[in-house]
Amino acid sequence: VPSSPSLLSQSWATCPSFSTVYFLFIIFVASTVFHCHWRLAVVPGPWAYSGRVVLLPRSLPRGGMFTINAQGRLGNQMGEYATLYALAKMNGRPAFIPAEMHSTLAPIFRISLPVLHHAAAGRIPWRNYPLNDWMEDRHRHIPGEYVRLTGYPCSWTFYHHVRDEIRREFTLHDHVREEAQRALGWFRARHRAPVFVVTSNGMAWCRENIDASRGDVVFAGNGLQGSPAKDFALLTQCNHSVITVGTFGIWAAYLAGGDTIYLANFTLPHSPFRWIFKPQAAFLPEWMGIAADLGQARENSSLHSSANAPEIPSLMAHRLEIRPLSHRHRK
Repeated sequence: VPSSPSLLSQSWATCPSFSTVYFLFIIFVASTVFHCHWRLAVVPGPWAYSGRVVLLPRSLPRGGMFTINAQGRLGNQMGEYATLYALAKMNGRPAFIPAEMHSTLAPIFRISLPVLHHAAAGRIPWRNYPLNDWMEDRHRHIPGEYVRLTGYPCSWTFYHHVRDEIRREFTLHDHVREEAQRALGWFRARHRAPVFVVTSNGMAWCRENIDASRGDVVFAGNGLQGSPAKDFALLTQCNHSVITVGTFGIWAAYLAGGDTIYLANFTLPHSPFRWIFKPQAAFLPEWMGIAADLGQARENSSLHSSANAPEIPSLMAHRLEIRPLSHRHRK
């Protein structure tokens, strides 16, 4: 039987050299890194849906481009998207949306504009171009190569000339539409037409102030601002609209079509809001306005003035959409 030292020497002789082990280790690491890099390269980001072009820093368009600030909730960002789509097309420039706008709209709608990578956005010498909430002639020839639109545009005057394209952009995904159809089926099984479907982020106020004693009013949704997709999908499946003030209701009525009644003359005579809001730019000409009763608001305003309190612009409305479902003309 060989001694322990001899066994150790024989085992050591059969082991590969240190240089060989080191070489194999380098090969293993390089192979692992290459494999991981390849796998990660084909895995889309959380907002990079199939068919979407993500603009990376190394591929900036040489002829310039348009983008827009992503501000507000769903209705605001729909207005910003549609305005960017229309103005970029009008000026002959490619349009890219911020990643956060894509994260808001893409889970609900079949939007097609490509996404601007965060790293690319930080390297571009943007020229900010502020917008009011109505179309102006100067917007047909916007100067600058890399233009970032700013503001809260949501006026039909920007994009109504491409309405069919905008409606296609805001086509609901199948899963959202199917959920809305299930909700409509629930209402149809329990109510005879017409049914008024009420959605709001102030549902307690709606229940207190809307007469539902006839049985033709249904309060739908959970009223949470953080989950508007279900309410919006339901509203777009209705035939007609009754809206107050806000981009959420305006967009639901715009996409649903049919007759629309809106709250008109809802600002006080000296409210600063009158200078930045044009009803003729917010509401389509064929929509019908019903004037708000500002009697109580005027009394409150006079009380504030007598107490030397600053005036607070009064919008006189919660976001409220009452959508009648026609029994004979359902969509």
